[in-house]
This record gives sequence, C-alpha cells and structure tokens, in this order.
Amino acid sequence: MQALFVIAYLLLMVVIGFYFSRRKVHDDTDFIVAGRSLSTIVLTATLLATFVGSGSIVGGASFVFQHGPGAAIFLFSGTPVAALVIYFLLARKMRRSRATTIPALIEERFGPAARAIASLIILLAYVGIVAYQFTGAGQALNLAFGLPVWQGVLVAAAVMIGLATMGGLISVAYTDYLSAILIFGSMLIALPLVLTRLGGLDGLFEALPATQQTLLGGLSPWQALGYFLPLFLLILGDQNLFQRFAAARDPATARKASMGLVIASIASSALIILLVCATRVMFPNITPSTAMMTLAQQGLPTVVGGLLLASLVALLLTTGNSYLLSASASLTQDILGGWMKLKIPAGKALLVNRLTVVGLGVLAWILGGFFPSVLAMQMYSYGMYGAAITPVFLAALLWPRATPTAALAAMIVGGIVTLVWEIPLAKPMGWNSVLVAMPLASLTLIAVSLAGGRRAVASANA
Repeated sequence: MQALFVIAYLLLMVVIGFYFSRRKVHDDTDFIVAGRSLSTIVLTATLLATFVGSGSIVGGASFVFQHGPGAAIFLFSGTPVAALVIYFLLARKMRRSRATTIPALIEERFGPAARAIASLIILLAYVGIVAYQFTGAGQALNLAFGLPVWQGVLVAAAVMIGLATMGGLISVAYTDYLSAILIFGSMLIALPLVLTRLGGLDGLFEALPATQQTLLGGLSPWQALGYFLPLFLLILGDQNLFQRFAAARDPATARKASMGLVIASIASSALIILLVCATRVMFPNITPSTAMMTLAQQGLPTVVGGLLLASLVALLLTTGNSYLLSASASLTQDILGGWMKLKIPAGKALLVNRLTVVGLGVLAWILGGFFPSVLAMQMYSYGMYGAAITPVFLAALLWPRATPTAALAAMIVGGIVTLVWEIPLAKPMGWNSVLVAMPLASLTLIAVSLAGGRRAVASANA
C-alpha cells in the first residue's frame, strides 16, 4: 500500500518535468536559472529541498542514530548558520552578479585560470554529492519495493537524470516546492504519533542510550566541529544556492529566501532529529542509514507512513536533480565555454546542457561504488567544496586585497589536502578533512595575497 504513494509521487514529478520542458524551457537561461523568475516562497522551498536530501535523511539520519540529538545539532546547524551569514552579508551581492556559476564569478576577480581550477573542483565535489543521492534513493526504493539496492540505485539514477534533463531548474524548483510541503506535512503528522507511543519528549530522551544523552554523543570537540564545518562551508559558497539566487526575481527576493531557509532548515532539522531518535528507541537493531525509511514503513499508520516515504524519495530525487544541473552548468559554461573556449551555437546550448546532465549522471553512478557509505561520500564532497572553493568565493565578494595567484594557490592546496587526507591517509584521528584542508587553504589565500601586496608596494617604492 505504501509503495503506491511512492509510485504516485514519482509519476507526478515526471508529469511536472514534462510540462515545464514543453512550456517553460526555451533556452539555456531557462534551463539553468529558470528565466530569473522564482518568487520568494518557491525559492525558499527549492533551497530547503536541495539541502534536505540524502545528506540529511540518509547520512544525517545515520549520524543521529549513532550519536544522538546533542551531536546532531553540530551536524545540522551548518545550514541555518550559513544561511544567516548569507542573509546579512552575501545575498544581495550574489544576486546582483550577472554570473550564473561560482567559477564565472571567481573569474571576474581572479582571472580565467582560477575559473578553470574552480570548475574542476566543483565537478569533483558535485558528482560525489549526486552519487550519494543515487545511493540513498536506492536504499529507499529497496525498502519501498523490495528491489535489490543496486537496482534501486539504477532506477533512482534514471529518474533523476530524466527529470533534470527534461525541465532544468524551473521544473526542479516547482517539484521541490511540492516536496517541501509534503515532507513538512508528513513529519508534522508523524512526530506526535511516535512521541505519544514513547511517553513524550522526556520519555524519548530517557530511552536513548546514556552516551547519546550527552551533548557530543561520544565525539570529541574536534570531531564535532569536523561535522559542523563541511555543511556550513558548502552552503556558504554553494553554487546551487548561487544559481537559485540568480533565478530570483530580484535581489530583495533572494535575501528574503535566505531568511526563509534559516527558519525552514531549523524546523526540518528538529523534526528529522526527533523522528530518528524515536526510531532509535523503537527499532534499535536496524541499519542506521535506513532510520527514516524504516519509521515510515514500520512505525507509522499506513497513510502517514506512505506520505512520509513518498516525501523522502522525492527529496532524494530533487536534491540529485539540483546538483546534476549545477555540475552541468559548470561543465558547459566554465570548462567547455570558459576554459576550452568552445563556441556553442545558441540553438545548440540547451541540447549540450541536457547531454552533459546525462554524462555526469553516469559518472556519479560509477563513483558511488567507491565509497563505503552515504555519510562518507557526504563528508568527502562537502569537505572538498568547503576547503577549496568557499574561501576563494568569499574573498571574491568580500576581500579586495585577495590576488589571483593567492586564489589559485588556495584552491590547489584545499583540493589536494582533501584528497590526500581522505584517501591515502584515511582520516587520521577520525577527523574529517575539512578541519585540516580549509585552514590551510585559507592561510594560503591570506599569506600569498599579503605577500603579493608587499611586493607590489616594494616595487612601487624602488
């Protein structure tokens, strides 16, 4: 019975994608930034749905299941804290830029070489994010239909690639809007039902293991910080967010949507944490990453569970769509058009964008086989982006003294340190790579910029 809700929602998403592909997508601007037409409420919903995907309901659920509600605050608070910074410092600046990708904005300050390096790093990070959306959705379809996980991954990949290819950002934005309503509604209905069974919030907290009742849930302070920083830094300079602000009607709409994201992310994170903790008490022996799906199938009445399961699958799919589109924009505009100087005829640009979505989707499916879990892929992808891109992006907007040489050096240091820390070194001390890579990249940016400024002053005085 619950599987019918998932099927119905998947069909609805396909219908919406087909509608917008026929009616609203006429060129690559419509495809990439929705014709710069999104309202505040739609923009807020698509921002929320983008950042509440597999990272929250699979990787995040696994983290909550293992470490409890206190530690979960460090993981989930990255979104609202970053959104607050964006609201006060960055939203208007981001929307005023005519660039549609982060590397294009970086080029405005630091030159074409910086754009090329930034594009490659974003592709490395975003293909990883898409890969774990495939894996998370495959696990959800396994629970909903009994498919082997590998078959569920294939089905999920096909749906995500198909939806992104058809309607671009405008179809993703409106399916996100519908998904956000569904996920909030189903979680709000589900929470009082499970709390009643467990004796309220006090009963839930007391039933958790003793370690999970502590603030850090068994983590060291450095480990807790290592889980906060990746999501915080990703969102602070995320190209997905930047493209959505570019799709806003005007700068005021973008700024309002950033505050909407603060409020909505706090509410959704609190609901996810409480529901996963309830699942930990009710089903202590399940695989941690399946907590939300297990609750939907086994811990709730059929209709409520079906709605929750459908919304979980929808969020996984829409987040994957978003990052596919963003990676496609970097590949076509920044690498093919910017770095390689290929002249794509205006009449062919939309087709090229769609073909790159398919190609990157296949690459993400292949990459997913190299990571042991969704949480591992999540930390790698967020860490790569946060260390190598975010410091340079913020410098481009906020620090006039930053130099092109420093930007290049910072991106290279951030990217290399992330890869070395994650793969050959295998996370010494259990620290996520961002704890090492981001400070080193930031110090490189500052030191090389200041050294360049001193050399320029010395030359002028000579």
